[in-house]
Amino acid sequence: MRSVDDHVAAVLGLGEPLGGEPVDLSRAVGLVLACDLPALVPVPPFDNSAMDGFAVRSVDVAAPPVTLRVTGDIPAGCREPHAIGAGEAARIMTGAPLPEGADAIVPVEDTDIAPGPVPLPPRVQVRAPARPGRHIRRRGEDLAQGEVALTAGTVLTPAAVAAAASVGYGEVAAIRRPRVAVIATGAELRPPGQPLGPGQIPDSNSLLLSGLVRQFGAEAHTATTSDDPEEFRAVLDEAAAGADLILTTGGVSVGAFEVVRQATGARCEFVTVAMQPGKPQGIGDYAGVPLLAFPGNPVSVFVSAWLFARPLIARLAGGTAEDGWRPVRAGREWGCPAGREQYLPAVVSGDEVVPAHRLGSSSHAIGSLHRANALARVGARVTGVCVGDEVEVMMV
Repeated sequence: MRSVDDHVAAVLGLGEPLGGEPVDLSRAVGLVLACDLPALVPVPPFDNSAMDGFAVRSVDVAAPPVTLRVTGDIPAGCREPHAIGAGEAARIMTGAPLPEGADAIVPVEDTDIAPGPVPLPPRVQVRAPARPGRHIRRRGEDLAQGEVALTAGTVLTPAAVAAAASVGYGEVAAIRRPRVAVIATGAELRPPGQPLGPGQIPDSNSLLLSGLVRQFGAEAHTATTSDDPEEFRAVLDEAAAGADLILTTGGVSVGAFEVVRQATGARCEFVTVAMQPGKPQGIGDYAGVPLLAFPGNPVSVFVSAWLFARPLIARLAGGTAEDGWRPVRAGREWGCPAGREQYLPAVVSGDEVVPAHRLGSSSHAIGSLHRANALARVGARVTGVCVGDEVEVMMV
């Protein structure tokens, strides 16, 4: 059997980061920057006031109290602030450009003028000194023009998008969201909410896997097929025409009607991975598109998506998937399969973890899967977990 780590390495070998394309900043959050962004404009773009108050010459207010003549207002957005001379001050707002002649800002609280929307006074009494540069934001003190503001590979968080805007960009080259085709197979599947006939079950896998794909930051497009290889190939052909990754559920085991095995042939390798659930896995490509084939049981789909689809989607999107495994203590005992790593849907509360369902890692227990907020990982040599044992968990 292949180890989980070896299978992850094989999965990551299927794809490379997608190319960058222009993206408006309003749609860029969550994407990965494709190239460095040098500042087109400095931050801040001009010397400006960090306070509401009065722009002054520091030499005039070195020995307060002093009274200065007020020459006018300089609001934020003022394009041509008037200069001040000896014995003069200008009322200025936060973010407004510094007038010529001024080298300090006196906050309104350090004057005899009331804060707020009061008429422009003819004179102001300054009651505290202001050294040169006091409360002034200098042009380029955050980022100089031409300095790299964001480097290639940066995840475009809201703060990163705001930084790109601040240095002059309206759009950036970013790696687009991967397009993922999700195909659920099985003659027994019925659309959610539809009446069930004998031997039929609701199709929960397409909803589960497409939802996880979106949670992982990609676009999801879903389809379902029966166990007929020709029907499945037709769906695969259509999916491959527009997808960056194909994910399938079901049809990968050793039964007589394993449609994914039958239809993909030599394009995919079908292996057993030393894990529970999710032992049978398929990996390969179809028409040049990476393909991961998961088992059909819903909990196996859930675990396989977190372990294999998530890191590959992150790679296609130009990033990496942080695993986030950390140790906690078991809050109750449970059994483990000998020789395989166990990935148990679990509930972490405080510093304890317990199985999400009394059946443990049973691969069909979809009705209780929503209770899980974590996966608990137990090593292949462990045959049972006791209360108080250290267990690794990853929040999901």
